[in-house]
Amino acid sequence: MNSKAKQGESVDFSTSLKKTAKMLFRVFPNIVAVVLLSGLIMKFVPMNRLSEFLGGGFFTDGLVGTGIGSISIGNPLVSYVLGGEMLDQGVSLMAVTALLVSWVTVGSIQLPAEIQTFGARFALLRNGLSFVFALIIAFLVLLTMQFLTS
Repeated sequence: MNSKAKQGESVDFSTSLKKTAKMLFRVFPNIVAVVLLSGLIMKFVPMNRLSEFLGGGFFTDGLVGTGIGSISIGNPLVSYVLGGEMLDQGVSLMAVTALLVSWVTVGSIQLPAEIQTFGARFALLRNGLSFVFALIIAFLVLLTMQFLTS
């Protein structure tokens, strides 16, 4: 950090640009790895076949749904269609909700890049809490729907 920044004055544009470029080049290999790994997972585990893995029971469905969602990457807009299709195929609301919440909040595939960028403690804590809260949210959605339909 130069003396200007220490005194509370602004850092010049070229210094900021150099730091940004250095950070981008440091993180870029991880970004490429995440994209490639996501493509491989989506190729070998199509989202429309996930209903075959679910249907084992209340707690099992929640855990399996959260686990599948944790390693999946996709467009959030697709999640509404996917969730509707899974519900139509008889997958429990608990499993669908857990899968969709963890799909959006837990980032197992991005974890190495997140660790490099934000640090291991933050990344692991964020992902662990997101996993637990995906289960809690799925349970609360199930309770809410049961209350509303009774």
